[in-house]
Amino acid sequence: MTFLSRLVVARPWWMVALWIALAAFGGFAAPKATERLAYDFGLPGQDAYEANMDILRGIGSGGSFPPVLLAVGDGEQKVDLQTAAPISEAVGQALPGARIASYADSSDLLSDDGTTGVMLIYPAPDAAEQPYAVALEALRPVAEELQTELGTSVVVTGRDALGFEEGEVQGSALVETLSGGLGAAIVLTLVFGSFLALMPLIIAAASILTTFAILWGLTGLTDVSFVVQYLLALIGLGVAIDYALLLVTRWREETGNGATPEQAVHTAMRTAGRSVLFSGVTVAISLAALIAMPVPFLRSVGYTGLLIPVISVAASLTLLPALLLLFGQKLSWPHRRSSNPESRLWRGVGAFVVRHRWLSAVGSAVLLIVLALPAFGLRLGVPTNNSLAAGESPAAVAVTELSGDGPGAGLSAPIEILTDQPEQVVSAVEGIDGVAGVLAPAQWRTADGQAVVDVWTQEDVTSGAGSEVATQVRDAAEDLGAQVGGVQPQDQDFIETVYGNAWWILLAIIAITFLLLAVALRSIALPAKALLLNVISLGAAFGITVWIWQGGHGTQLLFDREPSGAVTVWIPIAIFAFLFGLSMDYEVFLLSRIKEEHDAGHSTDEATVHGISRTGRLVTSAALILFLAFVSLSQIPTTDVKILATGLALGIIIDATIVRGVLAPALVAALGPVNWWWPFGSRGESAEGGVEVEGDPRPEKQL
Repeated sequence: MTFLSRLVVARPWWMVALWIALAAFGGFAAPKATERLAYDFGLPGQDAYEANMDILRGIGSGGSFPPVLLAVGDGEQKVDLQTAAPISEAVGQALPGARIASYADSSDLLSDDGTTGVMLIYPAPDAAEQPYAVALEALRPVAEELQTELGTSVVVTGRDALGFEEGEVQGSALVETLSGGLGAAIVLTLVFGSFLALMPLIIAAASILTTFAILWGLTGLTDVSFVVQYLLALIGLGVAIDYALLLVTRWREETGNGATPEQAVHTAMRTAGRSVLFSGVTVAISLAALIAMPVPFLRSVGYTGLLIPVISVAASLTLLPALLLLFGQKLSWPHRRSSNPESRLWRGVGAFVVRHRWLSAVGSAVLLIVLALPAFGLRLGVPTNNSLAAGESPAAVAVTELSGDGPGAGLSAPIEILTDQPEQVVSAVEGIDGVAGVLAPAQWRTADGQAVVDVWTQEDVTSGAGSEVATQVRDAAEDLGAQVGGVQPQDQDFIETVYGNAWWILLAIIAITFLLLAVALRSIALPAKALLLNVISLGAAFGITVWIWQGGHGTQLLFDREPSGAVTVWIPIAIFAFLFGLSMDYEVFLLSRIKEEHDAGHSTDEATVHGISRTGRLVTSAALILFLAFVSLSQIPTTDVKILATGLALGIIIDATIVRGVLAPALVAALGPVNWWWPFGSRGESAEGGVEVEGDPRPEKQL
């Protein structure tokens, strides 16, 4: 760090010019990178994925893309079957090449009382975040015209129709980053009370734009998921601000103690800079383990998890010191905050926690375990129809009426079977208890003569009962040599492939993180404790997400939505990728400061109180910034994104307060000399660990 700080001090304008060029190129590359992102959660080589791809190639629609539904009828008078022909003709003209089946083709598409009929429509999907956006925009005016002409209700509904209501503003990485940046500016202004609040925002902007430039190049080499743009923007914002906040705070502290700007830069780089470096490298290498997963989507998350902290660290350790040298004193105006980073509030918290270490440790651990308990009931899948059907719109009402006396809730996501024996498949599956309907139109044929058979369940396919029936259907069809696709089978393959192999990835991440932290902290106990706390923190985040969305506690109040019934299959991995890195950042910041105080001669108790008092405000401010960013993300109308934002927002607050504010310091104080045991030679530890320190050793004290 000494060499780097000297280089920056010697050539500050060169550093600024370099990052301006990188950021400018990133601004040019960002929209090009987002245009190349993939919208596929596919699993090449897995049975359901290959079936879906064969269906899509052979017939042009369907597979993992569920149908759009057209609900016809007022629910009072019986549906006139003669209306099916003009509706099919109008839909075919609006959506050329769409695969269509109507209530005139099968009684299974009629409600029990015959007052509602459903038309199944499979448009050709677009390679976009909303694959049916163009189709829905074309279909809705047609439905309105048909309703007027036929004198009966004609409503466009279905899973994609509910997820893309007209007039809703869909989220983008840019919008969410700007919203998060606004929240960050407010918090940073309160923290610094001066224009130094601009520094972390400048570092975040440079880091994010530069990472987008690298991402653009990466999209030319491999598929990168669209989820990555949110991960890159919001986590890039959070991580870069975290690192910059730590360095600016330390620089401000040193200048407040009388150091020149150059001296303050050298000290900040040697102390806070070292923490930033080890934190960034640890997070980057650990999350890069996801690249080894046999899923393209997760590999792209791994690439981004590697890039974000690396670029943020580079900007924080080169651009930020240069800016502090050139503009730091000017931006310190109006200096409404003391340069001392110590917080009276957090000193009081730290003193209480250390004094009542076991009570604090046990109490906070019990609370976190209680929060984590619902995670044991986690069910992975897609949101239910009721969860997607927010409000009282005609589309929402129509999809909820599929259950009960309707054609079946599973009609919104049928199982699609590709076979050369359609009659045998129909006979095998239609008698399964819980199957609501089977459809095998003669025109649903591929070029090589294979037929597509649709099967749907009475209960929502996301529910436990619906999922069990879907599994029975799949087993029966595969016994006849058929290929089975659709949303639910592909999700099941995703769960088995990803979560069945996750254990060794987690072990690799744990091992790598432990080794890096052990070297950085020169301790065995501290990295072990950090990993344990990360597990507990993630468990609490998962638990509260399951409790809210799967259990339905507060979804109406907070989001005006019904419970999802399940957590989308990719969300736990995304929450892990986000929270693991941020949690590790906070832990490294706290432990590094405690270690620095301990190495200066303070007892473990004193060092813990000093550490929490000097990092508590920093960590909670950084967490508040991300919390506001994730709250902004939750405004996107898609249920999946709302579930993700819930887990991230609440998880980051839990981690920064209960875990890092109470449990972590309580355990450090409780372990005492054990924290500093290092079997590989002297590290300048205090006498309590049997090794001399720099300065006068001080005996262990109880506060």
